[in-house]
Amino acid sequence: MKTLILAGGKGTRLWPLSRELMPKQFVRFLDGESLFQKTVRRALKFSKPGEVFVVTNRKYKFRVLDDLGELGVELPGENLLLEPMGKNTLPAIYWGTKTIEETFGDSIVAVLPSDHLIDAGEAYERAFRNAEKLAKSHLVTFGIKPTRPHTGYGYIKPGEALKEGGFLLGYTVAEFKEKPDLETARRYVEENYLWNSGMFAFSSSLFLEEARKHAPEVVRAFEEGSVEKAYELAPDISIDYGIMEKTDKAAVVPLNTYWNDLGSFDAIYDVLEKDENGNAIRISGRNAYHIGVNSKNNLIMAERLTATVGVEDLIIIDTDDALLVAHRGEGQRVKEVYRRLKERNDERAIVHRTAYRPWGSYTVLEENERYKIKRLTVLPGKKLSLQMHYHRSEHWVVVRGTAKVRVGDEEILLRPGESTFIPAGVIHRLENPGKVVLEVIETQIGEYLGEDDIVRFEDDFGRD
Repeated sequence: MKTLILAGGKGTRLWPLSRELMPKQFVRFLDGESLFQKTVRRALKFSKPGEVFVVTNRKYKFRVLDDLGELGVELPGENLLLEPMGKNTLPAIYWGTKTIEETFGDSIVAVLPSDHLIDAGEAYERAFRNAEKLAKSHLVTFGIKPTRPHTGYGYIKPGEALKEGGFLLGYTVAEFKEKPDLETARRYVEENYLWNSGMFAFSSSLFLEEARKHAPEVVRAFEEGSVEKAYELAPDISIDYGIMEKTDKAAVVPLNTYWNDLGSFDAIYDVLEKDENGNAIRISGRNAYHIGVNSKNNLIMAERLTATVGVEDLIIIDTDDALLVAHRGEGQRVKEVYRRLKERNDERAIVHRTAYRPWGSYTVLEENERYKIKRLTVLPGKKLSLQMHYHRSEHWVVVRGTAKVRVGDEEILLRPGESTFIPAGVIHRLENPGKVVLEVIETQIGEYLGEDDIVRFEDDFGRD
């Protein structure tokens, strides 16, 4: 079985925890492992590393590579498919499935979203083996047995039983249902509908055939030559709307295991352990903890000392640059906050104060109209691009490690406590030649301090 991992989502309903440049599939808010890494582990149950393909946004390339590197998993370069823009799930799945068939011929393909939390035990493996048997003749989706009426998920009505040698493998799909209101959700649960998990399995040839039949505009887009042109022409459409709700070959395999799409903070509250007052607490940071006085059934995720008094059923998400307070049950509406930030061109929709780069990361410590102070963290053996800025000068002070610095035609080594100045318009580069992490305090001064004021002349990571 080949596996296609979808890792291009923005996770807008988990703002401010999730941002465009650090979406929820890469955030480690449950333990020390990202949801993407957990998905890779599940993929390796059925596929070898060379049989795992990842479709993701170009902006996430190095997040994917870093997460894979931590797992010790190396994918062939052609297995990482980088979308120039997001166009929903159908173009991503079509491109990935087409690539798999071109590489391996007709193959059974499992499609896994990268932002779900799943118990991948015996029941999970059995469901995928059942789906594998149906995948030659059906486009298989996986249905989760509901634990309660839920208005945030789509539902699937099972039809006729599909068996092999008297053994039940799954069901035909009688009908797909949109996210319902609460009363309708109760009825669906009573009538044994299943939650639509967004996971699939099918033969590549069957999927491509059904795509030609039901989504010809997607197929035509990918016949135009370049990926850029394909994504420019392809409609923004999900696999459910584009194919699954139209095909007569849809099947559903029940997946009787723990599953949570972590699509909102309400879902995260359900996952986390609770204290004696029903509070789900995740506090990080030096000398940070929670004090609760008469506070019940709250989700609190913060990076500093946090105190709550007399509050119940709240979502409180506090990061270093944004605070979200909402009632539990309103988690689906957080995406409206993200939308308003985008309308204002507020970069807090896009990036945290700490932004990750292929060479390490930087954290904005303080900023004003005319200056910005950052902490740069450069990994051993890595270096920033050879670059120049038009509108700002920079002052670097080394606080840890050894820095190899080029300013104009001069190259010097700096140790803790030593510094250098880079005037605007001068070519420069920062490198960590040592074996320990390099930390540098950077002070920018100028009339414009945006991250787009950068001209790269050389870059180890192939960035423009």
